[in-house]
Amino acid sequence: MNKEHILKKNIDFQRIIKKNRPYKYKEYVLYVEKNDCDNYHFGFSVGKKIGKAVVRNKIKRQLKHIVVKKDYQKGFNCIIIVNNSILNKSYREMEEDLISLLIKLNLIKEKRDD
Repeated sequence: MNKEHILKKNIDFQRIIKKNRPYKYKEYVLYVEKNDCDNYHFGFSVGKKIGKAVVRNKIKRQLKHIVVKKDYQKGFNCIIIVNNSILNKSYREMEEDLISLLIKLNLIKEKRDD
């Protein structure tokens, strides 16, 4: 995932979480902010209750790998927060759940068969 598509600043996380409503689905909580930018940005948050740093970083790497596989609409910022039940999921289950949520929120571009 390119660095230009990642949110890292705490002030951005605070703004998006404060001004937008959460979308909850299984082990994910997503906050989506629409904007007029020509790009999209993702931020990932994995709390300390999930495990030690190695486990948290592994989950973040898996989430980034899932996100990078798809083409997205332009003009949004999205924060993905996970909870403890993510530890019981396999990578395949994580991928299916997250992709279905992103499709439901209409963030993924639809492929056309022309």
